[in-house]
Amino acid sequence: MKKTIVLLAIFALVSCKSVQPTAPVKTMNLKDLHTELSDVQTALLFTPSENKVVSLQIAKGKQLAEHITQVPALLVCVTGSGSYGDQNGKKLSLKPGDYVKIEPNIKHWVDAFEDSNFLLIK
Repeated sequence: MKKTIVLLAIFALVSCKSVQPTAPVKTMNLKDLHTELSDVQTALLFTPSENKVVSLQIAKGKQLAEHITQVPALLVCVTGSGSYGDQNGKKLSLKPGDYVKIEPNIKHWVDAFEDSNFLLIK
């Protein structure tokens, strides 16, 4: 009987998937890419696949409605402020210099808290 209980306990421990708490999503900012003390620095941020850079302007209180991109994209807040949200529950506030890497085939949207300009790189 003791062997059965021990074996069941071992089986339960082995078969259970560990539940990891979801780490909060941190907003990324361009200034965080440059940590060295030098006059000129570069950092590879994103490798575009469609070779497109799109200027996106959203008026205060308006939204770029939910949509899906087929390729990875990079959204950079240039002026104003807003937020990025996606179907996976990612919600990030964006201010100038903040950026988010957008995964392909994920429904997402962008809201503007004030008149805002963004760069979308694909």
